Amino acid sequence: MPSTELLVAFFATTAIFAYIPGPAMLYAAAQTMARGRWSGLMAALGIHFGGYVHVFAAAVGLSVLFHAVPVLYMAVKLVGALYLIWLGVSLLRAKAQGDVVLPGIQPKSARRAFFESVAVEVLNPKTAIFFMAFLPQFIDASAAFPVWLQFVVLGTIVNLMFSSADIVCVVLAGAVIARLRQSSRAHRLIRRAGGAVLVGLGVHVALQKS
Repeated sequence: MPSTELLVAFFATTAIFAYIPGPAMLYAAAQTMARGRWSGLMAALGIHFGGYVHVFAAAVGLSVLFHAVPVLYMAVKLVGALYLIWLGVSLLRAKAQGDVVLPGIQPKSARRAFFESVAVEVLNPKTAIFFMAFLPQFIDASAAFPVWLQFVVLGTIVNLMFSSADIVCVVLAGAVIARLRQSSRAHRLIRRAGGAVLVGLGVHVALQKS
């Protein structure tokens, strides 16, 4: 494995990247606002599992394709952006769930949040670029472990740390929302706010130049 000094730098840099608010944290918070804390946690889990696709892609060098073939990068980015917008619009158009306090989120919604989040993360080419650009800075070609294994180990650590930040965001959002869910009107506003965040994220991703 890399030297101790390199590992210390790796953990410090990863923590900084992980806990700076970003799209993944906003996405998890939006799912929490729209569907409840359990769905938010499942969304964070889905993002985590989707991240492993990019970890292993970086390990075998597939992410280089996004640099070599800009059209492929743009195609995947636009598909992911449209998917986010579609999710947000679906939440905005969802019917109110009654005028009483919600008993809890349905398991179907939580499962849906998980699979939607896996798809969102897999369709995010910027994550692939991040792993391909970030991890090589901490790879030691002279170490006893092969380079591909270092990619997998370090990528897994990055994924876990980013997911911990997403979970913190979900818990905080859930604590705030729990106080607002005493009326159906508040719930409708929360759900619409979550949908609006997802639409905004999709538009932001689509309009980004890189």
